[in-house]
Amino acid sequence: MGQVNGTENSDAYTVVIFRGSTAKPLRFSFPRKFVSKLLIVGAILILADILIISHYVIRTGEVWELSAFRAEAMSAREQTAAFSGAVDDLKKRITGMKEVNQRLRVMLGIEAPKAGDVANGRGGEDGPLPDGNALSSAEKTLKRDEGAQRPSLVETDQNTPAGQTSHLVDPSGLTEQEMIVSIKDGIDWLSKEATTQEQFLQELSLAAEQKSSRWAATPSIWPVKGWVTSGFGPRVSPFTEKPAWHDGLDIGAAANAPVQAPAQGRVTTVGFDPKLGNLVKIDHGFGIETLYGHLAKSLVKEGQRVKRGEVVGLVGSTGLATGPHLHYMVKVYGQTLDPVRYILE
Repeated sequence: MGQVNGTENSDAYTVVIFRGSTAKPLRFSFPRKFVSKLLIVGAILILADILIISHYVIRTGEVWELSAFRAEAMSAREQTAAFSGAVDDLKKRITGMKEVNQRLRVMLGIEAPKAGDVANGRGGEDGPLPDGNALSSAEKTLKRDEGAQRPSLVETDQNTPAGQTSHLVDPSGLTEQEMIVSIKDGIDWLSKEATTQEQFLQELSLAAEQKSSRWAATPSIWPVKGWVTSGFGPRVSPFTEKPAWHDGLDIGAAANAPVQAPAQGRVTTVGFDPKLGNLVKIDHGFGIETLYGHLAKSLVKEGQRVKRGEVVGLVGSTGLATGPHLHYMVKVYGQTLDPVRYILE
């Protein structure tokens, strides 16, 4: 403690600095009030530093959290935009399926074709192209408008440095809430259209199955390899030499040549007729029936189901015949028709 005028001053703090044994020491006196104020100011500064540092740490954490939330929001918006694009793509594919289904329905006879080509309707008056590469003012305006309306994946902020982006926006310019509503509407539309197209596909499947069954039941191949000796229709009878009506097709072939079914069906008759000799009848369904006469031998039984190409008998000359041949007859709902009309190969 220092002394002032020989007396000890209790209202001040004295700091003595000794510089050696011979040098005079340095004395510094500080009033108690000044030291107290200095300590209070120091404590306040330290507390302020602590508050500032704490605030900085808190704000830094908030900034990091905000950055993470912003990145998450950008990712969510990108995913929403991608999902919206996927929904639009599915809409286009469903629309394409509708066109294909419509064409198939027309092809299979489920619906009558519509007048005109709705998908490829075009019109208007054509004019000459402009000279050179110059564009008309209308074309320039159209291209400028297209450029203005072209969607952007990013939206820049005025305070954002060049080369950086602030946040993503929807390509159609919609807000996130509007995008969600649009996606929900798209999903509802897809659900309804999927149900409708599923019903259409079931109808198409049933129609295709019926067409397939009809095709499988339609005679389409030669029942035997040979040559036509007498066609369907009017002819001169080889027995009476008078005009007569021939209700089938005579196909000359070697004796015992295999006779095959021209379509799938069920054998209804295996027997003998005085004129047609040994014969086989097959019911193909859909009102179609075929008959094979003058057989040397039948190789099937009544009630047996046969497939196209399956052998049902052998060529012969039983009944009224001038030689080995097959009498081939086709009936549709009881009416005899020219078998050649049904032979495709």
